[in-house]
Amino acid sequence: MTEWQKSNWRNKPRVQMPDYTDAEALNAVEAQLSQYPPLVFAGEARRLKDELGAAGRGEAFLLQGGDCAESFEQFSADAIRDTFKVMLQMAIVLTYGAKVPVVKVGRMAGQFAKPRSAATETVDGVELPSYRGDIINELAFTPESRIPDPKKMLQAYTQAAATLNLLRAFSTGGYADVHQVHAWTLGFVEGDKSARYREMAGRIGDTLDFMKAAGVTSDRLHSLQTVDFYTSHESLLLEYEEALTRLDSTSGKWLAGSGHMIWIGDRTRQPDGAHVEFASGVLNPVGLKCGPTTTAEDLKVLMSKLNPENEEGKLTLIARFGAGNVGEHLPRLVKAVQEEGANVTWVCDPMHGNTIKSATGFKTRPFESVLREVQDFFGVHNAEGTVPGGVHFEMTGLDVTECTGGVRAVTEEDLSDRYHTACDPRLNASQSLELAFLVAEELTKRRNNDKAAASA
Repeated sequence: MTEWQKSNWRNKPRVQMPDYTDAEALNAVEAQLSQYPPLVFAGEARRLKDELGAAGRGEAFLLQGGDCAESFEQFSADAIRDTFKVMLQMAIVLTYGAKVPVVKVGRMAGQFAKPRSAATETVDGVELPSYRGDIINELAFTPESRIPDPKKMLQAYTQAAATLNLLRAFSTGGYADVHQVHAWTLGFVEGDKSARYREMAGRIGDTLDFMKAAGVTSDRLHSLQTVDFYTSHESLLLEYEEALTRLDSTSGKWLAGSGHMIWIGDRTRQPDGAHVEFASGVLNPVGLKCGPTTTAEDLKVLMSKLNPENEEGKLTLIARFGAGNVGEHLPRLVKAVQEEGANVTWVCDPMHGNTIKSATGFKTRPFESVLREVQDFFGVHNAEGTVPGGVHFEMTGLDVTECTGGVRAVTEEDLSDRYHTACDPRLNASQSLELAFLVAEELTKRRNNDKAAASA
């Protein structure tokens, strides 16, 4: 078997990637990026792999969330802070429900490229190449804007570096103090429709009060003031990924230096394709989206390719079937994993299978469908005796109106008020926190069932 090289993907079939017209400009950008420092470090990626392994065993729980596609135009410190803040709030609630550590992974600092269902789009009879994310081309519907520009990779790197810098400051500088985070959560449970969440919020507060009375305060316990926060993205634009891949001197393995965790989308998971080839050789934890068309046979091949040593935490399977379809598809994939004796971490993505077009013309996702898919995901794992290891949401800390429903009762007529996404609809801050409370209820039920089974 030949040794893996970071450029091996170039010999494989490629899909969902741009054809750059200026080869010289592309080569220059790749050469420049290859001299830049990696955005993340091998020790961080190994630590995340260990934590994801714990999630796969039921000893931790993964919360992965953030933008559908990061934007150059909407980039701001406030937007990063607000999403980070909501993820911390969600993590507090989930930690209480699961009674295990919550692994926090943002879809941030690299989620710039997007796969598309069609190579072109037509508006008023004019056909142009599809928008593929700010790292590739521009959203404006003009011929010039839709030409892939390799220099956008340099802007993406700069924005990712700035995002990571701020996230690291927030994570370790006191902003993430557990007492402060719970105080933020209380604002959500004050509304008239939030009665069902008040009891859990009150119990969390009682626990923190007890800790304080027992002398376990933030200034005495550093771990209450800081969090580990990791970044992830779909490794779609492989020229960018290769340019940031570095050899780890400690292990002698290759690190995808663009983010702590990378994943392969449902449209790019061809077992003999370029994206699987690239992800097969890096030491980072790798995610694999599994949709309704994922066959058991393909999954077995992919698990073997992406995790040949069957390491815990190396491979996360991200299920995205759509509400009502989980019972049909997830059990057969769970069975395939069990037949192989494969170590995986199962995660639910209830967003991508639940996108619809509203009567007002906006793409949206009904909150009730998102919740149903999460509940069905837990139901299947409970029935199969396997571990639901985490959730994966497209969300933002901003007060957008992109998904309908939730305690604030966003309607289809409301969508036009604050619809800001460049691609797919995201849960807003209120909907994200509500979902965390509802997932926490599922985790509490599972924990109680496990206790009852153990004592029977």
